[in-house]
Amino acid sequence: MTDAVSSPLPPAPEVAREVFGDRFEDAVRYAELLAEVGVRRGLIGPREVPRLWERHLLNCAVLSEVVPDGVTVCDVGSGAGLPGVPLALVRQDLRITLLEPLLRRTTFLQEVVELLGLDHVSVVRGRAEEVLGSLSPVHVVTARAVAPLDRLAGWGVPLLRPYGEMLALKGDTAEEELKTARSALQKLGAVDASVLRAGEGLVEPAATVVRVEVGESPGGVRFAAKRAKAARAGRSRSAARRRR
Repeated sequence: MTDAVSSPLPPAPEVAREVFGDRFEDAVRYAELLAEVGVRRGLIGPREVPRLWERHLLNCAVLSEVVPDGVTVCDVGSGAGLPGVPLALVRQDLRITLLEPLLRRTTFLQEVVELLGLDHVSVVRGRAEEVLGSLSPVHVVTARAVAPLDRLAGWGVPLLRPYGEMLALKGDTAEEELKTARSALQKLGAVDASVLRAGEGLVEPAATVVRVEVGESPGGVRFAAKRAKAARAGRSRSAARRRR
């Protein structure tokens, strides 16, 4: 707690008003929750508090620039809600699922969703490989530096609908990671992959995003079989419930 007290949350930068628009006050409340409850529960480190706005909230919010209109989104390994919550604040046209395996994190996420009135956001506890087949495939998967790109794609790409895309927020190693992961991405059904910049002219540095676009078989043949098996199991469970 000592570190948290000695590192107070700085005021929101002026650009935050432009980025979050009429949800600016909600963004401030979310930042306060991260700086207080988030630190207390060990969801973020106290040293991150002074840079919450620039490095975390704004960096995640500008991802909205590359997300299509009116799509479904799954934020894999959402943690304390980054990038899913900032994205939800600026894009109420999206249907967003925050997917997170740890109970203390999903508890926090549910509290945030309810407090901020994010009716277009749901929280699901589980790992990506566990919800395959039970979670409806989405247009877009988002993630933020939770693993190397090839491993991250192995979790996220199978959750996509045909012709969907994964958007991964990465750092300076994005180009190198993409080069290393291309073979693995192709095996997962990717048809294209590129590095984009989001928030240029708004945030410094601009957010680095790896976009992975898939074809008609997200995850490749192996995951298509797993999805079909999970779907059959789900139908069997539903039929059993109806017979009761």
